Amino acid sequence: MLDVLHEERFIDKTPAEIYATLLDEGKYVCSISTMYRILRANEEARERRRIAKHPNYKKPELLATGPNQVWSWDITKIKGPQKWNHYHLYVIVDIYSRYVVGWMLAPRENAKLAKQLIKETCRKHRVDPLQLTIHSDRGSAMTSHTVAQLMADLGVTKSLSRPHTSNDNPYSESQFKTLKYCPTFPARFGSIQDARAFMYGFFEWYNNDHRHSGIALMTPYTVHYGLSQDCIRVRAAVLSEAFKKNPERFVKGLPCPQELPDSVWINPPSARCPDRAEPAA
Repeated sequence: MLDVLHEERFIDKTPAEIYATLLDEGKYVCSISTMYRILRANEEARERRRIAKHPNYKKPELLATGPNQVWSWDITKIKGPQKWNHYHLYVIVDIYSRYVVGWMLAPRENAKLAKQLIKETCRKHRVDPLQLTIHSDRGSAMTSHTVAQLMADLGVTKSLSRPHTSNDNPYSESQFKTLKYCPTFPARFGSIQDARAFMYGFFEWYNNDHRHSGIALMTPYTVHYGLSQDCIRVRAAVLSEAFKKNPERFVKGLPCPQELPDSVWINPPSARCPDRAEPAA
């Protein structure tokens, strides 16, 4: 059988093709599975097609111990007045404070618009060179040469998610979920002006009034602008006073306010830090 498989006419044929050819010639030597068994026994069974080899993308591991160290940005579609009519919402969020440092609503996804937003946001927050990493997924605007050149000019480190791995960009995904699950978020917007007016109100609320579970139920504004310790002291004083008045209500003793996390990760190294769930918004 091995001699048959080595015949010149069968050199580029699969066992199934060889089996069918022999049957058409009125010959039966063995089954297709036996052909494969014989080839494997002689180390002659392997993939001969040129299979595409995908790059081995490195898992991003980003650490922030304070505001303006790591920003995450993404673009999501917002439904317009008619079917197939969408607007594009660009949002940049600080992963440590969850503060939305910049956003823009535009009729299309475009690298030049993304460049403009990132540049203005860095200027507004006075980001120093080599201080900041900006993380995103691999959308066309995110991987464009225009945005990459801007980040290089600003001294900003660029970080990208692995393809088809939404967990690599959890803070932007979580922020978009909070937006779209908002009770007042409409199924469609009547115009881009209507959508823009809604976003102004939403991000004002999100930054200044929303108590975020990932930052000890403080507002993003409080954490981003260094007011968290004042907030914790006020909460501690209130709890202490309540304990003095009614100690029997606190079976575990004097209650303490929730502390702000010391650090925030995108994909913490497993050797140093256990896996964490995606951040709640």
